[in-house]
Amino acid sequence: MEFKKTSIEGVYIIEPKVFNDARGYFMEAFKQSEFDSHIAPVHFIQDNESCSSYGVLRGLHFQKGEFSQAKLVRVIKGKVLDVAVDLRRSSATFGQHVMVELSEENKRQFFIPRGFAHGFLVLSEEAIFTYKVDNVYAPQAEDSIRYDDPELGIRWPLSSDEVLTSEKDLKGKWFRDSYVFE
Repeated sequence: MEFKKTSIEGVYIIEPKVFNDARGYFMEAFKQSEFDSHIAPVHFIQDNESCSSYGVLRGLHFQKGEFSQAKLVRVIKGKVLDVAVDLRRSSATFGQHVMVELSEENKRQFFIPRGFAHGFLVLSEEAIFTYKVDNVYAPQAEDSIRYDDPELGIRWPLSSDEVLTSEKDLKGKWFRDSYVFE
């Protein structure tokens, strides 16, 4: 695997080594020892999976305080545009974001440490999205920021009319009013 640093400290794009032949392909999707040596020791405790159709935008989600989660995300089927927004007030990149395309073709993974909001937009007919987390889901600590907050400057490739999101996500806070990590 190749671990690529992004413009934001702690956020990585991981390119697996894929071995193709007439039968299909093989790859290591996760190897704890490599992850620990290239990024940091993170103890993932749960794997989650979602299936969404074209235009679905999930996010920008995060959990506050002691329930914050690091995530290792990837797409098994389809294609998404994935975004991580830095909510760490002490960070030089506070309020900035990293955007990466994840697909079944490129097999990239995206590591998002604690202290970030996260979301993705489905660009294919359907996408199966899977991710590891290092902390339990805590509904009382759940929060979100509006995906279309102009202060964040995220350039989604679909207009608001084309995006399908939840009522809950539409009620997300504006960045300037949201929770930040110290």
